[in-house]
Amino acid sequence: MVKHTPSSMSQHPPPEAAQTLLALMHAQGEVARLSEREQLFSALLDSVNAVLWAFDWESRKVLYVSPAYERIFGRPASLLLADYNEWRSSVYPDDLEYAERSLAEVLVKGAVEDREYRIMTADGQLRWLSDKCYINQQTDGDQGVIVVGIAEDITENKQLQGELQRLATTDVLTQSSNRRHFFDCARGAFEKARQDGTALAFLLLDIDDFKQINDTYGHPTGDHVLLRIADSGKTVLRRGDLFGRIGGEEFAAMFPDCTPEMAQHVAERLQREIQRLSFSHDDQTFGVTVSQGLTGIVDSDETLDSLFARADAAMYQAKRQGKNQIVLG
Repeated sequence: MVKHTPSSMSQHPPPEAAQTLLALMHAQGEVARLSEREQLFSALLDSVNAVLWAFDWESRKVLYVSPAYERIFGRPASLLLADYNEWRSSVYPDDLEYAERSLAEVLVKGAVEDREYRIMTADGQLRWLSDKCYINQQTDGDQGVIVVGIAEDITENKQLQGELQRLATTDVLTQSSNRRHFFDCARGAFEKARQDGTALAFLLLDIDDFKQINDTYGHPTGDHVLLRIADSGKTVLRRGDLFGRIGGEEFAAMFPDCTPEMAQHVAERLQREIQRLSFSHDDQTFGVTVSQGLTGIVDSDETLDSLFARADAAMYQAKRQGKNQIVLG
């Protein structure tokens, strides 16, 4: 018969104790795994450049907001969780009505995925958000309506879009409208004048002897002349007038709700402004002049092309008559 010493018995615990120990070890393992998952989930939420949120529609209370809120909004999450109006105060004032109205549309549509509005951070930065929202389909009826959403920071995308738009519509040298953008805007202004029955004037301007300037002083100096002419146009023209560079040394302007006779006063001021400009190159100083052709809508059969052709003919007539003058066409 084998006798069990106390030490040998301690190495073999009763079955019930072993099962309890195994269960405890398993539970500890599950807790560790859950903790790891929670840490991973929290890290993922913190790394995403978007805010996850949940909102109780009936009580007007924010139930949850992810860690990215404080980074994007620059405001403590605790204030938002305590008071829904914290979100309202963060929305850029011009966009608040749209942001609230589009949020309410989720009650009808079930989902709103095209919301874009601006917010102001606590330190005064302006940011663009794409804030999609949905009705939580798993909500218990006793809970009321819970709206969940994701607000993504799209500020960089908006800035890129703005820069691409600027490059597509702006003359690189003079920073005025390029030919395509000018005529796109001019076409819209022309159609509006036709529909409203209002006056409209069209002007073409060409720098006199510009080739000689380039040949004598070099193209960098010629570019400087173009830039100063464009600046003069932007300074003299009225608010709402259109102005752009449509060729090498040729500029155009359109004057909505303005007869050619009224526009001539603006053209004369521009002529004087340009005559006062002074340029220098290698101790040589020189000035420039421009020839302008000006016309307006004369009958119901008028088109933008006919306006352009008449202004162009008037401008070349100004060239033939000695340059540095304005001719009405």
